[in-house]
Amino acid sequence: MTSAEAAAAREAAEKTGVTIRELRDIHEFQDVYRLYDDIWHPDPRNAPVPVELMIGFAHTGGYVAGAYEGDRLVGASVGFLAADRTLHSHVTGAAIGRGIGYALKLHQRAWCVARGLVRITWTFDPLVRRNARFNLTKLGARPERYLEDFYGVMADAINEGDASDRLLAVWRLTEPPPEPSAGPFTRGVEVSGARPVIGRVDGPVVLVGTPYDIETLRREDPGAAQAWRLAVREVLGGLMGSGARVTGFTEEGEYVLEKR
Repeated sequence: MTSAEAAAAREAAEKTGVTIRELRDIHEFQDVYRLYDDIWHPDPRNAPVPVELMIGFAHTGGYVAGAYEGDRLVGASVGFLAADRTLHSHVTGAAIGRGIGYALKLHQRAWCVARGLVRITWTFDPLVRRNARFNLTKLGARPERYLEDFYGVMADAINEGDASDRLLAVWRLTEPPPEPSAGPFTRGVEVSGARPVIGRVDGPVVLVGTPYDIETLRREDPGAAQAWRLAVREVLGGLMGSGARVTGFTEEGEYVLEKR
């Protein structure tokens, strides 16, 4: 790892009280499997990543790392090498609200820079506001593709009952992210109670809102959750498909899209 990247990763880990290291032993991979099971509660046929794949990724130069609080695993990230000097970060999971996920991503970044990689990619649900804010605002990644129903049916406690639309986040390690426009804006999707309202998309900069808590909404009002999926797919997916780029995420939970 380069000194600056490694120092930032160590500082983030120390701040949250964990130690992060690469994993090599089958028992460590089994611990990751159990951690992911506790986070997502998947159907056994729908595990986020099987132990066998973790072994394969680690053996062939991929990234498998864990965050430890003493002897207890509290976060982990699994990624594989992809084309164009890229690491695809397939699954990252950690205790929420403690900064462990951020420390893992900085460790991952330092690992990539030390190996001459220039991008990290991953997918995330565009409706999960906290993840969008973390990815765009905290890390500086930018969504570059809208992927409709990317994983098909996902049988787990978080995603079940909803289409698996995803954004492909790209974290460019050698260049700063674009700065979002200061406006003027039109609002392509607004919040009205628990439901979305599709608005105007004719301006040069369009804001696309997100629900406050889509995971709770899926349990308590599936119809509203479905309405959000379709509205964001139509507006965010449609704009990105026609060449607009996401340049930021507002404090109010809106994607900022600028037309080319």
